[in-house]
Amino acid sequence: MNDLLLRALSREPVERTPVWFMRQAGRCLPAYRELRRERGFLELVRDPEAAARVTRLPLDYFEVDALVLFMDLSTPFEAAGIEVELRPGVGPVPLPPWGGLADVDRLRPFEPRERLGFVLEAIRLLAADAAQPVIGFVGAPFTLCSYLARGTRDSRLAQLRAFLLGSPGLWDRMAAFWAEHLAEFAIAQHEAGAGAIQVFDSWCGVLDPETYRSRVLPYSGRLLERLAERGIPTVHYGAAHPAFAEAGGDAISVDWRTPLDEAWDRIGRDRAIQGNLDPAYMLAGEEAARAGTRDVLRRAGGRPGHIFNVGHGLHPDSDPAVISAVVDEVRRWKPEG
Repeated sequence: MNDLLLRALSREPVERTPVWFMRQAGRCLPAYRELRRERGFLELVRDPEAAARVTRLPLDYFEVDALVLFMDLSTPFEAAGIEVELRPGVGPVPLPPWGGLADVDRLRPFEPRERLGFVLEAIRLLAADAAQPVIGFVGAPFTLCSYLARGTRDSRLAQLRAFLLGSPGLWDRMAAFWAEHLAEFAIAQHEAGAGAIQVFDSWCGVLDPETYRSRVLPYSGRLLERLAERGIPTVHYGAAHPAFAEAGGDAISVDWRTPLDEAWDRIGRDRAIQGNLDPAYMLAGEEAARAGTRDVLRRAGGRPGHIFNVGHGLHPDSDPAVISAVVDEVRRWKPEG
């Protein structure tokens, strides 16, 4: 087993920086696009053998050090009694629409080992023969709830922000529900063979640090604490500020808007860090992508605990050859001195 990622999460010295990419098993791969001409996204997710096949696809194009499970953050919705439709360019949309998140009573408790068994079976298939660790994932309560909010993400989630500020009791009920069920889903993924879990709080950056600390951190923290109690390695993806790091996670994964060394100082050098190449470099050509990669690696300085990744998911128009060049740059990198 290639255990570079797991050792880096523990901030152990490694021979080289481990590398993987968010959305590496997806639309930038020609083989995936060909498969999608025949089958829908949710159909693939619900077919364990197909999901495992898609998860492995990146290895045909570049030498990553981990496989991230082919799934969607919204997958638990149906288990909780919420029908969703994946709309191109929009993402998961609840059917019927939620009334400003006021109808929390529509949520139904569920056991992920029963209702989401197809996800766990895909992990078992991967763990049986993968030479790299499998990364499972869940959304953090705030980001998962963002898909239920009225309005678009271009509105900076104004409706969701208004809801958690103006209806704190109702928000607490919803966030507590998801903190409990997402933690159990993540634990079930680890039991099935996932070597680590990434918790995505992709949209929490729209909140100021104090609102995050008072209304969101308690629930993300509850989720991550349960995983820590089980000894499950975790990556927490979101904002590069101290309040975010307070919620937990063995590694904090940050976007590209803060230079990696500055982000690490804000988070604390006692934590591992993941990132944070701007995915636009993959669209700028090999030379630019290699230069951007070297800058991120220089800022990491060879310190234990760095996992190379993009600061957000790979863009669908990314060239696999350029991604492969970035992987090559990471694998060849030797820190000065």
